[in-house]
Amino acid sequence: MKKDIHPKAVPCKIIYQGKVVLETMSTKPEIHVDVWSGVHPFWTGEERFLDTEGRVDKFNKRFGDSYRRNKQA
Repeated sequence: MKKDIHPKAVPCKIIYQGKVVLETMSTKPEIHVDVWSGVHPFWTGEERFLDTEGRVDKFNKRFGDSYRRNKQA
């Protein structure tokens, strides 16, 4: 491996809303993030399927069983 071609890795703090949420190694000493796995709905288990606009019903009304029949053929 060639020497002195890779950037230097330094201890890095991942910061979310002014709080350090993770410490790792990176080429930058600080990284500010808008979303991280500790607050993302998918990872916290708070994600819910909401069909508030009736999209499933609208799709079924528009295509009915024809969509499934065409896909299997």
